[in-house]
Amino acid sequence: MDQPVRPRSLSSVWFAQRGWKPFAFQKDVWQAVKAGESGLLHASTGAGKTYAVWFAALDRFATPSPAETRKKPVMAPLTVLWITPMRALAADTARALQAPLDDLQIPWDIGLRTGDTSSAERARQSRKLPSTLITTPESLTLLLTRADAREAFAHLRMVVIDEWHELLGNKRGVQLQLALARLRLWHPPLLVWALSATLGNLEHAREVLMPAGRLVQGKLAKDLRIDSLLPAGLERFPWAGHLGLRMLPQVVEELEASSTALVFTNTRSQAESWYQALLEARPDWAGLLALHHGSLSQEVRDWVEQALKEGRLKAVVCTSSLDLGVDFLPVERVLQIGSPKGVARLMQRAGRSGHAPGRPSRATLVPTHSLEVLEAAAAQSAVAERKVEARLSPDKPLDVLVQHLVSMALGGGFHANAMLAEVRSAWAYRSLSDEEWQWALAFIRHGGHSLTAYPDYRRAEPDASGLWQVPDARLARRHRMSIGTIVSDASLAVKYWSKGGGGGSLGSVEEGFIARLRPGDTFLFAGRPLELVRVENMTVYVRRATSRKAAIPRWNGGRMPLSSELADAVLAKLDAAARDEYPGPEMQLLRPLLDVQQAWSALPGAATLLAEVLKSREGWHLFLYPFAGRSVHLGLASLLAWRLAREQPLSLSIAVNDYGLELLCPSEVDFAARLTPALFSTDDLLSDVLASLNAGELARRRFREIARIAGLVFSGYPGAPKSTRQLQASSALFFDVFSQYDPGNLLLGQAQEEVLRQELDVQRLQHTLHRLQSRRLDIRTVKRATPFAFPLLVERFRESLSSEKLADRIRRMVADLEQAAGPGGYQDPAFAIDDERPAPRKGRSPRQGKDGLPRPPAQRPKKRR
Repeated sequence: MDQPVRPRSLSSVWFAQRGWKPFAFQKDVWQAVKAGESGLLHASTGAGKTYAVWFAALDRFATPSPAETRKKPVMAPLTVLWITPMRALAADTARALQAPLDDLQIPWDIGLRTGDTSSAERARQSRKLPSTLITTPESLTLLLTRADAREAFAHLRMVVIDEWHELLGNKRGVQLQLALARLRLWHPPLLVWALSATLGNLEHAREVLMPAGRLVQGKLAKDLRIDSLLPAGLERFPWAGHLGLRMLPQVVEELEASSTALVFTNTRSQAESWYQALLEARPDWAGLLALHHGSLSQEVRDWVEQALKEGRLKAVVCTSSLDLGVDFLPVERVLQIGSPKGVARLMQRAGRSGHAPGRPSRATLVPTHSLEVLEAAAAQSAVAERKVEARLSPDKPLDVLVQHLVSMALGGGFHANAMLAEVRSAWAYRSLSDEEWQWALAFIRHGGHSLTAYPDYRRAEPDASGLWQVPDARLARRHRMSIGTIVSDASLAVKYWSKGGGGGSLGSVEEGFIARLRPGDTFLFAGRPLELVRVENMTVYVRRATSRKAAIPRWNGGRMPLSSELADAVLAKLDAAARDEYPGPEMQLLRPLLDVQQAWSALPGAATLLAEVLKSREGWHLFLYPFAGRSVHLGLASLLAWRLAREQPLSLSIAVNDYGLELLCPSEVDFAARLTPALFSTDDLLSDVLASLNAGELARRRFREIARIAGLVFSGYPGAPKSTRQLQASSALFFDVFSQYDPGNLLLGQAQEEVLRQELDVQRLQHTLHRLQSRRLDIRTVKRATPFAFPLLVERFRESLSSEKLADRIRRMVADLEQAAGPGGYQDPAFAIDDERPAPRKGRSPRQGKDGLPRPPAQRPKKRR
C-alpha cells in the first residue's frame, strides 16, 4: 500500500529555492517549536538565528494562500510578537521577515510599533493589529493599556525576543518580564523564544524567561578576526582623555583599503569628532561617509541604514546605535576607536561585518593611548577563548512594578490576588513579599502615607467588586505618556532656523549642553558646524556656521567601566610580561613601557597586588592596581580612605581609573605599614561603604530616575515638556518629604540599593576584596611616578583649577620622566598629547611649581590685598 505523500514544510521549500541547507541548530529549533517547546537560542552573530525562529513559527502557524485568493488575501490576525531592543533593529528585522512571506504567498502582514511609528500607522493598528508585530518593551506595555487588550491579543501564539542579552540586565528586561506574565495569563500555551549571540550565563538567561525552556546552541565555527591598528611607537608615560585623532591618517588608510566599513566609537561626542575629522582629511568622501547615533533624527538614521545596506557608503561612524543585529551584508570590516571595555561588546560589534553564515567577521582595534594597546592584546585573547561577560536580571525594582500596576489597571483592570500571582510568576518578582505587595497597592492608590491628600497620586483604586482601575481620564493620559524605564536628561530638538518658522529637523541634544551656549556660539552636531540662533519652546534653532572652532555636545553615559573578563585578560598579559614573554605585535610595542615599569617598580599580576608609595611636594601618594574597573575602584578608594582616616585623622584625596587608584595625603603617613589585611576585610562592608561616601546625595540623585519611572514626576505634555531643572527639583522634593515623613517608603530603600548595586557595584567590590586578600602584597617605594601611576596623576589634575593648559603641564611632566627613564622611549605623533582646550595664558599658575606639579598650599605666594 502506498504511503501518503507528506507535505514539505515551508522552511524546506524556501531553503531549497535558494540552494541552502539548514544548520543543525535551525532544525533543532524547528522541531522544538513543533513540539510546543519554548527556549533560548544562542548562536554567533550572522549564523541564521532570525530564520531559525521565524520559520519555526511559519511551519507551525502559517498556511500559504489558495491560488484563488492571492490577489486579495485575508491577512491572519496577530500571531507572532517580535520584541526588539532598538528601533533600527525593528526596521531591519521587518525587511528580513517579509521576504519569505512574499516568496511563499503567506497571507501574513508585518507591522512596526516603536517610538518612530507614525500616528496614522498607530491608528490603523488600533483597528487591527498585523499578523506579526515588531515592537519594543515600552510599546508592548502601551498596547497592554488598551481596554480591549485581551481581545487584541486573542490569537497570539508566539513571542520572539531578539538580542535578549541587551534587555536581560536592566529594567527594560523587567518590564518585559511583567508584560509576558500578562500574555501567559491569557494564553498558557504561549511559546516564548529568545535570541542572543553574546551571553556568558546562558542558564540564568533562559531561566528568567522560561524555567522549563530549552537551550539550543548554534556551535558554528565563526571566523572572528580581531587585530589592532598600531603606531610605530608608544609613549612610555600614557594618559587617557584625548580622542586619538592623531591616528587619523592610519584609519583613513585602512578605510581606503575597504569597500565598506563601520567605525565604532564609545560616545556620541567622539563619533561627531571623528566624522568631522575624516571629512576634513578626505573631502572627496563627501556623500560616501555617514554618521549614525541615537540623537540624530529618524530620517537621517533611516537614510544611513538603507544606504549602508545597498552598499552606497564607504564608511559610517557610529555608536552603539548600530551594535545590534542589523544585517549589513556589504560591511567588510569594523574599526573600534578606543577600548571596547568588554568582550561581549567587541564580539557584537565585530559581528556587524561578514554578517552571514560562512563569512569571516573582522574588527580592528584603534587604541587612543598606550594602555589601550594592552587592552587590545588582552581583548584578542579573551575573544579567542570566548570569555564573555555574564548579565543578571535586576531583583524586585518596585518603581517598575508600580508603573506596571497602573498600566494593567488601564488595560481592563485587575483583581489584587490574581495580580499578585501573575506578578510573582515574573522571575524578578518571584520573592515579592506580602508587605511589599501591599505597599505597592497603597502607593498607586494614594501615593503612600505622605501623599494621601493629593489627588494626582490617586492613580488606581478598586471598585465595589474589587476590580482595580484608573478612574481619572487625565491621569490615564499622563500615565500612557510616561510608560517606560529609559530615563535620560531632557533633550531639545535641533532644527534649522528660517524666518517663517522652524526648518528641517536634525535630531536632539541634551539640555545641559545647550544651557552653556549663547546665541552666536557654534557647536558640532550631525557632522556639521552649527551656529546657535535661539532656544525657544524646548527647540534649538540653528544655522550653518563657517567657524572650525566648535564645541562638541557631551551626552551622558560616556565612561564605560572595564569588565571583569577583560581585566582578567589584561592581568594574564602582564603575568606573561613578568616572565619576559611578549607574544604578538601589541606586547612587543608595549615592551619599552613595561620595561620602565619593572625597572622603577614592578608589574601588577593576577597573584600580586602592587602598591607603590611615592613622596612628592604634594604629599604622600599610594598607588594600588587591582584592575577591577573604574566603578569598583571608586568604591574601593573611598572605603580604604575612610578606614585609614578612622584609625588616624587624615585628609585624603582620591583618583581612579580602570586599572588602579591613588590616595594622596598632604601630611606624612606610612602607607606601607598601614596596608594590613584588615584594611581589605569584607566585614561590615555595607556599613563602611555607606559611611565612606556621601550616600545620601548619591541616593538622592538615583531617586530622580526612580521617581520618574514610578510616576511621581511627570515629564510634561508633547510640545510643553518640563525642564531638567524642574524635574530634578520635583524629585528632590519627594526625596526630602519621604525621608522626613515616610522613612519606610520602599522607593527610598530601592534608591540606596541601586546606588550600591549599580553605581558602586558593591557585589563586585566584595568579590574584589576577597581576591585582593588572596594576592601577595608587593609594596614598592618609588622615586617618581611610574608609567602605571602617571595616568592616575593626570586624572586628579583634571579636577584642579588652573589657568594653565592641562596638556602643557603634562608635557613638561612627561619630558622630565622620559629624561629619567633614559633612552628607549619613542614619542610617536599618533600618540602625542592631543588636547583641544583653549590656549593657556602666558606664564605659570602660582599654584604650580616649575615642573607643573601643584604646589602645597604653604608654598603658594600670598595674594596681594
